[in-house]
Order: sequence, then C-alpha cells, then structure tokens
Amino acid sequence: MNPESAARRSGRRQLLLVASLFFVPLAAAAFLYFYSGWRPAVGVQHGELIDPPRQLPAIALGLPDGGTAAAGVLRGRWFLVHVVTESCNERCFAVLAELRQLRLALDKDAPRVQRVLLHDGRCCDTGLPAAEPDLLVLGATGSDGEAFRALFPPAADGSNGIYIVDPHGNLMMSYPATGAARGLLKDLERLLRLSSIG
Repeated sequence: MNPESAARRSGRRQLLLVASLFFVPLAAAAFLYFYSGWRPAVGVQHGELIDPPRQLPAIALGLPDGGTAAAGVLRGRWFLVHVVTESCNERCFAVLAELRQLRLALDKDAPRVQRVLLHDGRCCDTGLPAAEPDLLVLGATGSDGEAFRALFPPAADGSNGIYIVDPHGNLMMSYPATGAARGLLKDLERLLRLSSIG
C-alpha cells in the first residue's frame, strides 16, 4: 500500500466521521418522531393553550351599576378573566386578590393588563367594585350572555378558571382558579415581552 492511497483512505474515513456527526442525530430524530410515536412536550406554557384561539364576540355586557359596557370592552389590552357562576364568595375574593398581586408583579407592564370578573347575573353585590377599584366586573346574561360564557372552557381541574384574552379579543389560554399564579405570571410576562400590542 503506497502512502498516497493510505492518506486518501484516512481522509475518506475522516469525511465519513464528520458526516455521521450530522446525519446520525438527524436520522435518529426522524425515526423517533415519525416511526416510534414519541413526541416532545408541546410548548413551554404553563396554562392550557386554547387551540385555535376563540374570538370573543363584541356583545354588550352588564355593569354593576345597571349600565352596559361598550360592545368592544374586551379589546385593546391584555385581560385576566375570572369566570364565576355564583356570587363572589371567599374563594372568588382570594382569586381576585391573587390576580391583583400578579398584576402588580408585572411592574411597568401592569397598565397593559386588566383584571375582569365575568359573571352570569347572579353576582355581584355593590361592594365589590369599591373593594376592587381596578377590577372590571361584567355580567353576561340572557341567551347572548350564555353563548358568550360557553366560549370559556372549564379549566383543567374542571372548575371555572382564569383566562387570558389578548388585545384582539381572542380567548387564548386557561388556568385553574387556584395554584396557577406562578405559571400564569411567567406566561403573561413572556406574552407581554414578545408582543407589541396592548
């Protein structure tokens, strides 16, 4: 064997080794994804992604003083919506307090986020807006209101939860009413950082 053919053979081996560093992981990933049924965890969000997002209709929603909110009230900002189907009880007040702390934790981005309590007409006593001055209390009543509330799916724990609505009025994520504050804050911070709207 002459030195030239030995060098050529050695060069070919090195080329195959370098090529295998690229192609072997690619082939393994393709096999795992397409043939073994394994899928990576979807997304990095902590809440339940509503896919596709649900466009909330711009209907008139009731205000605690008996008036009616503007039809596009859930547009233009990010909204943290807590849905209740009864009067705002102790648990409801605890959720609202948690959402208030979460909004304050957003610091300079806090004005981009509005807390909303959405009820079915059986809520709320007149003291609630005074106790929660930055809270928007909206009543969805009648057949339009029932259809509107039906767009909010039950949270992962089966309860009425907390929902993120984007500035275009799209219902996009849901969270259980309790125990989700840390994940909700992280998701909201990421959304606000990546978004220039609202």
